[in-house]
Amino acid sequence: MKPILKALAAASSCMLLALTCTSAATVTVDPTAAWIGYMNVFNTPQQGGAYQFGQGWGTADLTATFSGPVLTLGPNTINDPNPYWYSPSGGPGAVGNKSMDANMYVETTGVYTGQTLTFTGNVLSNTLFGHVNQLGNGWTSVAFIKDFAPDYSSSVSVTASLVNGVFSISLPTISDPARHIQYGFETIGPDVWSTDVGPYGNIQITAVPEPTALGLAGLALTGLLGARRTRK
Repeated sequence: MKPILKALAAASSCMLLALTCTSAATVTVDPTAAWIGYMNVFNTPQQGGAYQFGQGWGTADLTATFSGPVLTLGPNTINDPNPYWYSPSGGPGAVGNKSMDANMYVETTGVYTGQTLTFTGNVLSNTLFGHVNQLGNGWTSVAFIKDFAPDYSSSVSVTASLVNGVFSISLPTISDPARHIQYGFETIGPDVWSTDVGPYGNIQITAVPEPTALGLAGLALTGLLGARRTRK
């Protein structure tokens, strides 16, 4: 085999091996993944912000839904007119009485422990940021990776704000197969009556395609041929 072909084969093999080794530690916004919903509820800042309760919710109830490959995150809506949730009570124009901490995530145990996990996605638009309700309470939303102790008593985490464009965050996880690794999105802000959500906007996110093996091999070929030309 000619030297240039040997070098190309070796480079392609190395790049394909790197892709194989690192792709298991890179995750993106996959609508087929086992997404989980969890809601933490607090009083509004005007009411002191005290924690109320937390429990598992369906992702659609967060509000977080997929349409094809695109995930949309929006203000949480509670279709309950009880004054606990709205002032003076639920209905068009009502003011949210609670601050909703909506978590949409994928959780694994022992799968990504002891390695660096990267979570990436493409924020197509964020029209939710910057809006506030009648009391001046607004919304924040971040992408996160969290590494929990086996009993969930502690965690380490990394986050990125959801601004337009590609985000990529990485966390070196602790090497313990009993630890729980979560990656996903956390949106915090007041609840809004369902007919009033339109003006507050939303966030739309999709996956970042992984480079193909053929593409990597092409990059290797381009680099090697370019190097060969410079030696002439």
